[in-house]
Amino acid sequence: MRARRRLLSDTDRRHRSRAIIGNLKRSRLFRCATRIACYLPNDGEANLTPLIRQLNGWGKQCFLPVLDTLRPRRLWFAPYDCGDRLIDNRYGIPEPALAAREYVAAWHLDLILVPLVAFDDDANRLGMGGGYYDRTLAFRRRRTHWHRPRLLGIAFECQRVDTLPVRPWDIPLNGVITETRTLLVR
Repeated sequence: MRARRRLLSDTDRRHRSRAIIGNLKRSRLFRCATRIACYLPNDGEANLTPLIRQLNGWGKQCFLPVLDTLRPRRLWFAPYDCGDRLIDNRYGIPEPALAAREYVAAWHLDLILVPLVAFDDDANRLGMGGGYYDRTLAFRRRRTHWHRPRLLGIAFECQRVDTLPVRPWDIPLNGVITETRTLLVR
């Protein structure tokens, strides 16, 4: 699936990413959210940078994931404005260059836009294999009355598969946004 995503030309990826952003902006989950975690594209993922540039103008605050240096395979989220200084983490993915005291936990966010490798029509997600999002969001499994943050997978339609196995530790998404549709299941 990663190879399929990487096969998209830069022009095609840019057009599809714009269509994803358009579908996302029409989504009620996005419109109602104020504190939104995005991501910077890596390995052929949909590029949300044009959206990130606009968030503050719409009264929304952008956050980016940051690796937790004390607890393995967990994430914090750092406030980010386009132009803020970034540093590469150990995987070469840019993160805001902020002090840890400025990070927020996932439960303080309204919406997390989650990158993925593959998804199915039940909004099950296959990630990169590190389990970062599942570990970070495990509180959602323990506290079923928590509705925040909402989780929307971001993908190209070519990443859809018929079915994905669901493991006990997998955290379900509320839906997936692609360039052709908005799939909401929870």
